[in-house]
Amino acid sequence: MKQFDPFFTRLPDTAADSVMNPGIEAAALESHLQVLVEHLHELERSDGSAQRIADLRLQIARTLVGLERGDEAWPIGRAAFDHFMAFDQFELAADACDVLFQANQPDSLIALGQGIWLSVTCPIDPELTIELLSHVIDETPDDSDGAAVAAATALFLADVRSHDRQREDLVFFTTQLLGTVARRHDGIETPAQMDAWMDRLELKEPEKFLVRLRNVVDVLVQDDWWFDRDALQARLPFNQ
Repeated sequence: MKQFDPFFTRLPDTAADSVMNPGIEAAALESHLQVLVEHLHELERSDGSAQRIADLRLQIARTLVGLERGDEAWPIGRAAFDHFMAFDQFELAADACDVLFQANQPDSLIALGQGIWLSVTCPIDPELTIELLSHVIDETPDDSDGAAVAAATALFLADVRSHDRQREDLVFFTTQLLGTVARRHDGIETPAQMDAWMDRLELKEPEKFLVRLRNVVDVLVQDDWWFDRDALQARLPFNQ
C-alpha cells in the first residue's frame, strides 16, 4: 500500500483479573470509582492541574461505563473531551469519544463519528483507531458497505501506522476482520472471491475508500460537530 495521505488509562487491572466473577468485578470497579472521585474532588478543591483533572474525568467516565452507568459517564467524559481538544491532545480526545460511544446515550453515534474523524486524520495509536472503526462494523447491518469500508481502513492504517511486532499483530487482526466482514457481507470464502469483492467495492485504493469513510462519518455525526475540522487540520504538522 502507498503512504497514507490523511484526510481528515483503561479499566483497572483488578477488574480485568476478575471478569470471571461479575460480582467481584463490579465491586472492584465501585472501589476504583470511589478512589478516582475522591482524588478528583481533592484536585478541584486545591485548584489542581487542569490536565490531571481531565485525565481523572476520563478514567471516571470509563469506569462508570464499565458499571453500566452511561448517563452519569456522559457529561464527565464530554468535559474531558472538551479539555483535550482545547489543548490539541487528539489521541486522548479520540479515546474520550470511544468512552462516550460505549456510554450508549442518545449522542453516542455522534461521538463515534468524531472519534473516527480524529483517529484517521491525526497520527495517533493505530490500536485505538482500529477499535473505533470496529464499532462501525458492529453497528452496521451485514450487507452494509460501510462495514467493508471501515474494515479496509483498519487494515490500511494497521499497515502504514504501526511497526515491528505491533504491525504484525494488527495487520493479522485487521486482515481477519476484513475477511469476517466479507463473509457476512457477500458470503465470501475463497481468495479469488475476496479479490473480486475488494475490486468491486474499491477497497484496494485508499484514495477511494477513505472518501467513502468520510461519508460514513457524516452519517454518524449528522452535522453535529463539536470542533472546527478545518481549523484543526490547518494546525496539524503535515499541513504546515
